[in-house]
Amino acid sequence: MEKKQFKAESKRLLDLMINSIYTHKEIFLRELISNGSDAIDKIYYKALTDENIRFDKEDYHIKIEVDKDNRMLKVIDKGIGMTKEELEENLGVIAQSGSFAFKEENELKDGFDIIGQFGVGFYSAFMVADKVTVISKAYGSGESYKWESEGAEGYTIAEYNKDDYGTEIILKIKESTEEEDYDQFLEDYRLRSIVKKYSDFIRYPIKMDIKKSRLKEGSTDEYEDYVEVETVNTMIPIWRRNKNELTDEDYENFYSEKHFGFDKPLKSIHMSIEGALRYNAILYIPSKTPYDFYTKEYEKGLELYSSGVLIMEKSPDLLPDYFSFVKGVVDSEDLSLNISREMLQHTRQLQLIGKKIEDKIKSELTSLLKNDREKYNLFFEQFGRQLKFGVYNDFGMHKEVLQDLLLFYSSKEKSMVTLEEYVGRMAEGQKYIYYAAGESIDRVDKLPQTELVKDKGYEILYLTDDIDEFAIKVLMQYKDNEFKSVSTGDLGIETEEKDGEKETEENKDLFEYMKEILKDKAVDIQPSKRLKNHPVCLTAKGDLSIEMEKILSQMPDAQEVNAEKVLEINIHHNVFNKLKESYKNDKEKIKLYTNLLYNQALLIEGLPIEDPVEFTNNIWELM
Repeated sequence: MEKKQFKAESKRLLDLMINSIYTHKEIFLRELISNGSDAIDKIYYKALTDENIRFDKEDYHIKIEVDKDNRMLKVIDKGIGMTKEELEENLGVIAQSGSFAFKEENELKDGFDIIGQFGVGFYSAFMVADKVTVISKAYGSGESYKWESEGAEGYTIAEYNKDDYGTEIILKIKESTEEEDYDQFLEDYRLRSIVKKYSDFIRYPIKMDIKKSRLKEGSTDEYEDYVEVETVNTMIPIWRRNKNELTDEDYENFYSEKHFGFDKPLKSIHMSIEGALRYNAILYIPSKTPYDFYTKEYEKGLELYSSGVLIMEKSPDLLPDYFSFVKGVVDSEDLSLNISREMLQHTRQLQLIGKKIEDKIKSELTSLLKNDREKYNLFFEQFGRQLKFGVYNDFGMHKEVLQDLLLFYSSKEKSMVTLEEYVGRMAEGQKYIYYAAGESIDRVDKLPQTELVKDKGYEILYLTDDIDEFAIKVLMQYKDNEFKSVSTGDLGIETEEKDGEKETEENKDLFEYMKEILKDKAVDIQPSKRLKNHPVCLTAKGDLSIEMEKILSQMPDAQEVNAEKVLEINIHHNVFNKLKESYKNDKEKIKLYTNLLYNQALLIEGLPIEDPVEFTNNIWELM
């Protein structure tokens, strides 16, 4: 037996890797399985040029064996195996990758890609094992060897009697502590779950001895235990199959198997991209909002695979926030991975994939909007708020991407419409896209501020989501048509107001007196050009609307933000005649009327009254 030392830098790297590089200890099994898959790939590649090798995929597999009593875990492959020199090079020098060298030398083609490239994955075994033993025999060699190590202090290599080529890795699993549960790595169910999670799509069978029970022959109540060898991985991922071979049921089953949701997906998207950057993807648009979607706990991201091996459970960089509802998987052979394979380097490759996925989602949603409006309406009901937030977020950087996907309730159509549909039927002479904001469609429909716009026959968009008006403010315009709130100062509608101007001038003192009564509650009191039947309403000056004030005031830790309110009076209403009469004969009553009208306007807007007791006393006094 020959005792050898790791090089000083290898010792430091081993210590760093065991304690820092890998986030989850369960990763060790993924790495050992990937190494086994690489070894079988090499045999496959040799079979392409060596007619003496018969490569039958059924004969090549990876076996996981557990000896719970002795705390032993084995990972066995019938791959190409290693010579003594290769054991030295690949296992004696940390970060020396035999797989990478093989890939460089042979320029692999034919769809087979060597997974391991950095030569450190094997050493993740020391996170869970006190001792690691590797028994290997290289294909075509008459000798076999045993490599053994208990960690950074070094390793031994000795001759060993192994009958067939391939490699057997034996881990002596650590004893559990209060902080760490190592026993889990000796449990069949746990090992199976790790395989399914990370290595389900390794192209070769991963087999395990599964303990089962059955009724004894001839018995009705006695059971006996037996062992059955099972293949625990799927092997061929759905995204590598031809789209024409797959049915809706296949996609739905995969959605369910991956636990993307309890619903059925509204739409599935299958991408197979060839070229400088190759990748496959299966994407899903859910039909229901996840229960935590609009919370801080929700994590966006797609499952990311490299050559069928799970690298990240949720890769957030592949989805923009406004498409964070999309579920699915992406698999590429061309990703640049960092040393632990747990995280991607943030390279241009990832950006390119993310941009292509974003474009594809946009394209599919646009197609759904045009070709299956009913289904799109269902989608928008669940996720429209996220699209509108995407318009508002990042100072409107993405509004061009999203504006044509938005829907708003129409006063004319009595249904959800796009901005393009609204603009397409704007009336002759109409200057603006009109909107009204409120808590519900019914409430908005009854707002006094909508009277003049409706009277002109103009369509109004009803904004009932808390994000709606903020998104509209960011959009500013659509196809050169500006947005205009029905509660803004100038509606841009020509009216016959010569008599109104005369009334305004004659009653200027009355309005000034009422403004003094309200003090800072309203920045102005003026005759209304928009009211037809209602006596009073509130409008706002500036960018902050009354509805926006309400929303901001409800936010946690909200600071006091107030819209600049204007009290508008309908000078053609009987109430105004009463005001004029009282101003001449009973100034005290004007105070009563002014406060009542202001509070009524607040109630119409859904705003709280500052002093409900005073309000009710004023009504009693009036009665």
